[in-house]
Amino acid sequence: MRSHLLNDLTAEHYRRSVTEGVERVAARLATTDRPFTGVTVDALAPRIERIDLDRPLGDTSAVLDELEEVYLRDAVYFHHPRYLAHLNCPVVIPAVLGEAVLSAVNSSLDTWDQSTGGTLIERRLIDWTAERIGLGANADGVFTSGGSQSNLQALLLAREEAKTDDLGRLRILASEVSHFSVKKSAKLLGLGPDAVITLPVDHDKRLQTVALARELERCAKDGLVPMAVVATAGTTDFGSIDPLPEIAELCAQYGTWLHVDAAYGCGLLVSPTRRHLLAGIERADSVTVDYHKSFFQPVSSSAVLVRDAATLRHATYHAEYLNPRRMVQERIPNQVDKSLQTTRRFDALKLWMTLRVMGADGIGRLFDEVCDLAEQGWRLLAADPRYDVVVEPSLSTLVFRWIPAAVTDPAEIDRANLYARKALFASGDAIVAGTKVAGRHYLKFTLLNPETTAADIAAVLDLIAGHAEQYLGDSLDRAC
Repeated sequence: MRSHLLNDLTAEHYRRSVTEGVERVAARLATTDRPFTGVTVDALAPRIERIDLDRPLGDTSAVLDELEEVYLRDAVYFHHPRYLAHLNCPVVIPAVLGEAVLSAVNSSLDTWDQSTGGTLIERRLIDWTAERIGLGANADGVFTSGGSQSNLQALLLAREEAKTDDLGRLRILASEVSHFSVKKSAKLLGLGPDAVITLPVDHDKRLQTVALARELERCAKDGLVPMAVVATAGTTDFGSIDPLPEIAELCAQYGTWLHVDAAYGCGLLVSPTRRHLLAGIERADSVTVDYHKSFFQPVSSSAVLVRDAATLRHATYHAEYLNPRRMVQERIPNQVDKSLQTTRRFDALKLWMTLRVMGADGIGRLFDEVCDLAEQGWRLLAADPRYDVVVEPSLSTLVFRWIPAAVTDPAEIDRANLYARKALFASGDAIVAGTKVAGRHYLKFTLLNPETTAADIAAVLDLIAGHAEQYLGDSLDRAC
């Protein structure tokens, strides 16, 4: 069994095995003609359940053959231009190369003596991102597993900076379309069920600053402590960007921590044409960025950044076996001092490789392409009488609803849209997402693939309409 350990004696075995795996994936990518096969849980689950994990195949080729059957053939492929559903981007090759390197070397980014150069690369990327945001010379941060963890850590710091032991008085203010992780974080932080104050949004799905000002004033009068305002730069459903300068001004007036969730909108940091949409983010106390959303990185690649590095002390614990206090005096950089995680992958290497091969402008141009595509898609939807589109996109998301020509019960239209989404997924021809707007079912395109075209969008809209019309026709037949 030692022959399977990666070391100096097995380097050639490693080369052959990984090469064979890469060739299988490359062949699958080259021949995939739709984003999904349409396989069902009932069809796939028995294939996996009948595999006896106590009886290894012993051969890499045989395992890869099996993997074709249970995973590769039926995987959802985000690189396909008609994958239009969630915030999943196709990935760039330099980042995939970085993934291969970091997995093989297997550095752990918790301490210097487990990572050396990896620690310094991550720190340099944090500094680079902070510079792009404009947080100032005292900024710092750390890579995380994703936006939810980044938001959790930012709100942990905000809770501690609020300087009150009465958790029942703490409040978090966020818009009604902010990410669900805000409420989840509040619960994890021991706050009460009424801790998150949900604020209304305007027609463009941006937080209403008048409502924010009113709630901040009410908190002050009622003896409550607004520990944080969460502004969103790229909401999950609509891609909307809250009015950051006005929100920052209110936070400064009331002495409230400003967290900007830019998990989606962080791609604007490298956009050659749209960076201005993030004006005001430089005034944040903390910022979430997800490189695996709009920097075309493999999952996971995220970070939380703070204006004042000293606030990261609230996540610091010292263990004698790992990061004893004396290391601080010795100026040994241990990233675990800043992180909620201990053992942590060297995910920063993927972004490092990408920047060194493509450059920031190269990433930004790709993100600009999908934002341009969303504008084309919005014009298609706005001109199509079959659809009601909710809001003109700020980023690359479109939310819309199929509507029949004849007057129909809104609940029946809901069911037609739900059916169309499910039927499309089952066909494998395209994948779209769904959400609710004002209690009604809508469909959603999240456009993150520069290879997707306006023709793809038009074709998928025709497919959706066909499925929805079929549903209503079948429904009328059943009624008769």
